[in-house]
This record gives sequence, C-alpha cells and structure tokens, in this order.
Amino acid sequence: MESEEFSEHEVATVPIEKEGSVLRFFLDLLETIALSVVLFLGINALTARVMVDGFSMRPTLENGEYVLVNKMSYRSELPEYGDVVVFHFPVDPAQDFIKRIIALPGDDINIIDGQVRVNGHVLNESYIAAAPQYVGNWHVPEEQVFVLGDNRNNSSDSHSWGAVPLENLIGKAIFAYWPPPEWKVLEHVRIYQ
Repeated sequence: MESEEFSEHEVATVPIEKEGSVLRFFLDLLETIALSVVLFLGINALTARVMVDGFSMRPTLENGEYVLVNKMSYRSELPEYGDVVVFHFPVDPAQDFIKRIIALPGDDINIIDGQVRVNGHVLNESYIAAAPQYVGNWHVPEEQVFVLGDNRNNSSDSHSWGAVPLENLIGKAIFAYWPPPEWKVLEHVRIYQ
C-alpha cells in the first residue's frame, strides 16, 4: 500500500457535496423544529403557566409572580384541603383565578369572629395575611369546592360569589418561578384533618 506524502505547499482536498450538505442542513432543521413542536405541545398538555394578577393570595403569592400549574393533578385524584389551585372563574370562564381550597363537596363552612370553620372544626391557617373580617355560612354542593384567597379581606372568592365546579379546575399550582429571587415551591398546608 502506497502512502501519499504532501509537501508543505500541497494540500489534500476532499470534494464537498454541496447538495448533500444543504439537504442535511434542512433535514436537521426540520427535525429540530418537529422536536420543538412536540415538546411544546407535551409541556402545554401537562402544565400551565399563569401570572398572579392582584394581591388576593398575599403573603403566599405576590402580584406579578409567575406560577407553574400541574394540569394533570386532578385527572385521577380529588383536590385536597389547602391546595392552591388555578380555575376558570365561574362567573366569567374567560378569566382564570388562583385561590386556596378551603372546603370540599358536602362540607359546611362557617366564618365568624375571624375564624374559618369547616364542619365545625377551626382551620389551621398560619398562611393568611389577616383573619377574615366578614361572616357567613355556606354549604358546598356536590362536584364543587369552596376557595378563599390567603389575603382574606382583599379577595374576590367563594365567600362573595359561591363555590367552584370541579370541572372549572385547571390544576394545582406547584411552583412560583418568576421573578427568580422569589422562586419557591408552593406549600399545600394541611388546614383540616
């Protein structure tokens, strides 16, 4: 077998197939775009990203924070007491709200003397901004949940417009991801046993 040697002035050239490399580039580009679309659709099928608009969930969430929502959380299980949820507002389903679940289907709620009672038990609510300054009694119909904002005295919630149908739930809020200094996993506290 002969070996070829090149002087310092000679250069070995390999023919480049321009048509093949252009075709390969476009195939790679098409593959990248297809993968991006599949990932985008998959992520959107499993999660939602919402911006907190207002102060009704203070101190847990602040105005302008962005929250990641698990849209699959209630496909196979029911909501739990204390879950922070995003839902379509029953009065205007074009709007999405974020609140905390206080009571489940069939529960009775009584708010008096700054305390929230569910089925006669006072809730453990260390996460609220201040005790509610309103009073009332509610019964949660079947297939619905009762939600309140953590900023009880500055929140449009079930105490003013009623319970939320389970079908309106988008999912469970799990993580505040923007702005970065405010990153946090949302605590879904046990408020009722």
